[in-house]
Amino acid sequence: MNETIREHSWIPLVLVACASFIITLDSTFMNVSISQVVADLNTNVTTIQLIMSFYTLITAAFMLLGAKLQDIVGKKKLFLIGAVLYGIGTSTAAVSQSDTMLFIGWAVIEGVAGSLMTPATVSIISGTYSGEKRTFALAIESVMVALSAAIGPLFGGIMTTFLSWRYGFACELIVVVFILVMHKKIPDFTPTESKDDLDITGTIISFIGLVLFVLGILMLSEDTITSIVVIILGIIALTIFSSFEIRRKRKGKVPLLDMDLFKDKNLRIGSTIILLSYIVMGGGLFVVSLFLQTVLNLNAFDTGLTTLPLTVGLLIFSVAAPSLTGKLSHKTIMAIGSVMAIIGCVILGFQFKMDITMLDLMPGMFIVGSGIGFIMALSMDIALINIPDESQNNASGITTTYQTLGESMGTAIIGIILVLGVIWGTVYAVDLYAPEHLYDEQVYQDVFDYFQKVGNIDEIKSENSTVVNAADIIIQESMGFVMTITAIIMAIVFALTFRLDDNKIKRP
Repeated sequence: MNETIREHSWIPLVLVACASFIITLDSTFMNVSISQVVADLNTNVTTIQLIMSFYTLITAAFMLLGAKLQDIVGKKKLFLIGAVLYGIGTSTAAVSQSDTMLFIGWAVIEGVAGSLMTPATVSIISGTYSGEKRTFALAIESVMVALSAAIGPLFGGIMTTFLSWRYGFACELIVVVFILVMHKKIPDFTPTESKDDLDITGTIISFIGLVLFVLGILMLSEDTITSIVVIILGIIALTIFSSFEIRRKRKGKVPLLDMDLFKDKNLRIGSTIILLSYIVMGGGLFVVSLFLQTVLNLNAFDTGLTTLPLTVGLLIFSVAAPSLTGKLSHKTIMAIGSVMAIIGCVILGFQFKMDITMLDLMPGMFIVGSGIGFIMALSMDIALINIPDESQNNASGITTTYQTLGESMGTAIIGIILVLGVIWGTVYAVDLYAPEHLYDEQVYQDVFDYFQKVGNIDEIKSENSTVVNAADIIIQESMGFVMTITAIIMAIVFALTFRLDDNKIKRP
């Protein structure tokens, strides 16, 4: 390996961070462009949402395979193969003339490419940098993922409003070209295994398990009972996979995933913190964006501007976190971040009303983003800190799988919480303003259907004061409930930070 590159250059970090950015951006920027895509491709909303879901599904399902292929192909070579595939996929998506073409380019090709590149980004960083530089590099990689998720709606709003959603994919292609042009700046890593070591059976079982689990999560808001059954089947398949991998290693064969890695406390807890943080990040952005567009009636661009304080807080505090590790431990900084995020959630819990403005939400958004920035900046580093070099590829597959699951689970889980909040808010509002209809199931069904269709709140404002007051209570109760649950999730993260061990992390 070129020691000059290893010790002094940040170019490898820039390249892999750019890859992380566009991979996550792909799952968020099209959320505000759905109606235009439907019109351009002469399709329907359900089909486009399905394509978006399959992108996440395919990326997550192949993640463990992507991590293992690093040992067989080499992490740099695999990363570049993924980049080439991603370029082909995003080019196909940009010029799509039908929903089928968009599905192949975006969901299939880019999804597979993302599963090859994502684990490699973390392991390339771990293999290139050490000490404080490693902490900083992993923080930047993590924040690029979070930032792309946060600014995705704004980016998509700008593209759709002023240009076309196709330019979003074109911008990603430019990033891919940059990565490929500069690829020689990434250090070479020698493969440690042969293709004969690939665990085909384990790959198939893990694929089935992850597909079922993620698919069940994505179906939560559509068919709860069926989704729970699918999730359980996925968990059963993943349990079978775990048992198979343990037996395979005992027989002296190379497993797809070394289950012994989970004996490391930091990897277990750190990965869980990553999962929960991304659930809060992704799910919180979803419900806040929904509120901004339905209650405040903001367009995609203004919605992105309103959530910008979260992005700014995330960036500032995640960049600051590594420099603070010389004075405070990783887990102390992450615990402080958890408290900040909880405070932000509590503040936001009292803000969601029909008569608020964009400015009312910004302080809470900034505090939440700042707290999550502290957590995301250091969670990856502390999760991998005790993992030996020969197991870094495998461990990176675990952490990035948890990260991807958090991204995909966030919208679905927080969406279900929002629905529960709407139900409770409706009961409260009906009991307060129309007690004679307290046991009228049709009233609850009408309210539920309205919110399911994301009806514009301006339609309600034209009604009488009782309807407006009832709607205001439903909004306050439902959004307040979501913020309460997200605060509870962050409290769990706070508790988990104290179980981390960072005594082995070298300090200046």
